[in-house]
Amino acid sequence: MPESSLPPPPLVSPWPRHLDALAALVVQDLAAAPGASVAVWTSGPAGPRYAAGASGHLAPGEAPVTPASLFDLASVTKPYLALAAARLHRRRPFLDQPLGAFLQEARGTASEQVPIELFLAHRAGLDGHRPLYAPLLRGAPIDRSAALREAAEARRPGCEGHPPENGFEPVYSDLGYLLVGEAAARCGGSPLPELLHREVSSFSGGTILSARQIHQRGWIDLTAPTEVADFRGGLVRASVHDENAWAFRGLGVCGHAGLFGDAPSVAALGVLLLDALADRTPAWLRAVDLDPLLRARPGGTLRAGFDGKSDQGSSAGLLFHTSSFGHLGFTGTSLWVDPVRPLVVALLSNRVFPSRAAAAEQIKRARPVVHDAAVRWAEGG
Repeated sequence: MPESSLPPPPLVSPWPRHLDALAALVVQDLAAAPGASVAVWTSGPAGPRYAAGASGHLAPGEAPVTPASLFDLASVTKPYLALAAARLHRRRPFLDQPLGAFLQEARGTASEQVPIELFLAHRAGLDGHRPLYAPLLRGAPIDRSAALREAAEARRPGCEGHPPENGFEPVYSDLGYLLVGEAAARCGGSPLPELLHREVSSFSGGTILSARQIHQRGWIDLTAPTEVADFRGGLVRASVHDENAWAFRGLGVCGHAGLFGDAPSVAALGVLLLDALADRTPAWLRAVDLDPLLRARPGGTLRAGFDGKSDQGSSAGLLFHTSSFGHLGFTGTSLWVDPVRPLVVALLSNRVFPSRAAAAEQIKRARPVVHDAAVRWAEGG
């Protein structure tokens, strides 16, 4: 079936608002964020069941959060990039190709010959972070080419030379995703926001946007603010919270951060993944296409674009199946998918308001509480 004749994406209409109490666990019970929204989808013998909820305000004194409120997804952008990479790989070799084949700035660096897949799996040997935005603090412009070269050279001590077959020991790295985002855009022949929409969110449906699109649509006041950052002019709103992404692409999108969305739209991506795992979406991706992204890898729970459920202290809670996978975002966002029940939970918040240090421990406590409550709702509780 050609992609143009695919049926419309699932669940793009408003979800019933039955789960305000789940969102209130974040805002009221655990005081982890000014506002939060949640969307839960499950399926059983009677068919699919789904609902959303919201609690709190976009910021103190502002409008109440609704399930349609937009949040900075932060690193929940990473699954969209990984899935776009899998789509590119269906048309031409990409995941198994060296970074330097697509990214000129990586040539001659330590990362030139490292396969794309190892960057997505956080096993390319890179540091987790470098302040590529630092020139802005001195009033100087960003040299994007130089920043890409710095990211590609950012090897950790003990990770010299070409990586082994399964890569180096995993260390979560935004730098690898920044590099792959640029490589994917060049391979796909489109700016990254267009690529992610074409290859992923046009299939999942809903509202997944860049900051630029939010500004173009006049939806700034519908977007939850993140942090008050003096060096960025004060309140950060409808502009990506991550400093490297902001410095590198402004109102655009990077591979590691930059997308915004509402909870039902993020959950719809999880539903699409469940369909792909069941081979119900062959024109998008099949289970075999997802294997490089979702298979367990040695050395930890990090996969490629996703994380698995850890044995102890998982943000997915106690009740999600051990085969579950998902991703967290620094701003207080997450997506978790349980393929056994099946169950999808999207939790969005702006826990970094007004400061990233304000509720770091509270959101860690809130996430598993919300996910366990979602399982009980899915089971009819």
